Amino acid sequence: MTTINMEWVLITGASGGFGEEFARQFAAQGKSLILVARRLTKLESMAQELRESYKIEVIVEQVDLSDMFAISDLHSRLKERNIVVDTLINNAGQGLQGGFLDQPLNETLDMINLDIVSVTAITRLFAEDMRTRRNGHILMVASLLSYQGVKNFAVYSAAKAYVLRFSDALHRELIGDGITVTALCPGMSDTGFATTARQKLTPALKRVMMQPKPVVAAGIRALQAGRMSIVPGVGNKAITLLTWATPRWLHQAIMARVMGV
Repeated sequence: MTTINMEWVLITGASGGFGEEFARQFAAQGKSLILVARRLTKLESMAQELRESYKIEVIVEQVDLSDMFAISDLHSRLKERNIVVDTLINNAGQGLQGGFLDQPLNETLDMINLDIVSVTAITRLFAEDMRTRRNGHILMVASLLSYQGVKNFAVYSAAKAYVLRFSDALHRELIGDGITVTALCPGMSDTGFATTARQKLTPALKRVMMQPKPVVAAGIRALQAGRMSIVPGVGNKAITLLTWATPRWLHQAIMARVMGV
C-alpha cells in the first residue's frame, strides 16, 4: 500500500474545459492532483504532461460520478492510501438546451443526478474528512444561470441554483470548522459546453464568451481568499446586477433574448 503524506487537489470533470484548466493552474502552484473523469485516455495523457512539466504527483481516477457507489469507492480508495484531499473542485456537470417537455426524461434525470446528487454526495464524504482535520477548501462550479430561471434551460438553471445555494449555506456552516466553501458562477465560456448542451450560440453570447483561463484563475483566487462566491467577467457581473435590480419578468425576458430562446 502506497502512503503519501501530502495534501492534494481533487478535480472532477478534469478531462476538459474548466476541469483541465483547474488542473493546469493548480499544477503551476505545485499542488498534487487527483484527476477524476470518465475519459481515461485523456486523463492519462494530461497527467503525464503535468508530471513532466511541473514535477508533481498526479493520480488518475476513471469514475462515473453519476454512480453513488463509484463515488463512495473513490473516497475509500484514497483513504486507504492515506491521501489527504485538501481541496475539492466540484466541476463535473452537464447541461441541455431545449424545452422541458421536449427533452427525454432520462436525459433530464441524468443531468439532475450529475449536477445535484453527485455534487452533494462527494461534498458530504470529503467535507467530513476536512472537518475532522479542521482544514479544507471546496469550490463549487455553479453558473450565471443559477441566479434566474431561463427559458429552455429550466432544469439546468434550477440545478445550478441548487449548487449556488448549497454552496452559500455550506460557506457559513463550515467556516467555523476551518473549511472554506466558494461558488464560482461563470457565464458563457469557451469550454465545449455549448456543443455538449446542444446550445445555440447567439451573437450576444459570442461577444461575452470568456476563455477558461481567466474564469478558473478568478475561482482559485476567490477560494484561496475565503470568499463566498465569485462571478468572473465585467459583462457577467453586469448581468448579475441586472438580476438583482429588476423584476423577474424583465430580466428573464432579457436573458431569453440573449440566449436566443
